[in-house]
Amino acid sequence: MASEPPPQRSMTGDFDYSILGNTAHRPWPMPRAPWVMTQSWHDLLFAHWRVDVSALRQAVPEAFDLDLFDGDAWIGVVPFQMRNVGLRATPVLPWISAFPELNVRTYVRVADRPGVYFFSLDAARWLAVAAARALLNLPYYAADMTIEHRDGGVHYESARRTRPRAQFQATYEPVGAPFLALTGSIEYFLAERYCLYHHDRSGAPYRLDIHHAPWSLQSAHATITENTMASASHLMLNGAPPLLHFGRRQDVVTWAPVRL
Repeated sequence: MASEPPPQRSMTGDFDYSILGNTAHRPWPMPRAPWVMTQSWHDLLFAHWRVDVSALRQAVPEAFDLDLFDGDAWIGVVPFQMRNVGLRATPVLPWISAFPELNVRTYVRVADRPGVYFFSLDAARWLAVAAARALLNLPYYAADMTIEHRDGGVHYESARRTRPRAQFQATYEPVGAPFLALTGSIEYFLAERYCLYHHDRSGAPYRLDIHHAPWSLQSAHATITENTMASASHLMLNGAPPLLHFGRRQDVVTWAPVRL
């Protein structure tokens, strides 16, 4: 597929529009409709726990099938920094287009399209929270959040401002060389996702497609000193996460949701 020309903006930030021509890795073609938003994700920690399949099935809407890896269900807690958030052909404004975000997610599919289902998304910009709730019915929450870079690592703190209360505090850093996940590996299963699923305000399930280049991942080390993110959604995580990965950056475009 030929790449789309980048839209004109009065402030373009540093978004990498070349991703629009990098599509050979995708599990299905990009949507024909124009994409509507840019985002850049920085300094992500992918912390993953195995969870009980039956308990997770009760927590995920029936419209979405659980996506399992070798029979196991997984929940991820993913802190990162959001930048370049903006609608197509609109300016990227530093005071609204960059903020910390923290997701609690699992993995689902509809037919042959695997995706992500979010239990919660915490963000430090109330306007982003309000817009995502109003337009997408996503479970966004406003939170007080800080990110500090220390000696090559990231110190991350988040405290939700509203109920259900949830907190997260961790220091994490990459270890080892960057790599691309092999198709069929657990890393590919957890990271290479090109849509999210949720319900709109009427209760109808929808899919929201995204596009990005293949993930460049690194193994990670993390010291998590506070984590009530999953328990706030009545989900149980036991012990330390057995899988930790780091992503330095991912530039992403998103489409409008499509009802299923």
